[in-house]
Amino acid sequence: MTTFPQADCLAHLESLRTAPITDTSLPSWLAQALPHGNTDGSLPTIIDCLVQLLTAKKGMWQAALDTGLVADELRRYQKFAKPGQPSAHIVQLRQRQAAARQASSMARQSFIKAAAAFVREAHIDVPRPLTLEAFVARWIENVIPTSTISG
Repeated sequence: MTTFPQADCLAHLESLRTAPITDTSLPSWLAQALPHGNTDGSLPTIIDCLVQLLTAKKGMWQAALDTGLVADELRRYQKFAKPGQPSAHIVQLRQRQAAARQASSMARQSFIKAAAAFVREAHIDVPRPLTLEAFVARWIENVIPTSTISG
């Protein structure tokens, strides 16, 4: 089973929430990613916003995974379904698919809300041609490490 790519980083940031934050305890990748001048008293808020952002990203990742699994299972069963009234199992799978799509939509909304809070607190400017969602998703891919945190 696959795991969330930034799971180690998320766990590390959650541990920072309880520790006193100083410039030296800030992960180097985050210190380098923040625009200059953002190492003031707002660091705990930035860390909180980043944790919320990664948690929302993890929710989107999980919802996409769940949606794909349900869609695969539904395709498998519909392939051999007889014409006419769908079986109770196929109806149940369609309900699960609808619930997974709704969860995916809610996770995306949470991500956009967390992204707006993060860029506001970190004073990051979103380039004009990109949507907030696309910019922050790309920022996460480029900035946040996907392997074990080394500091």
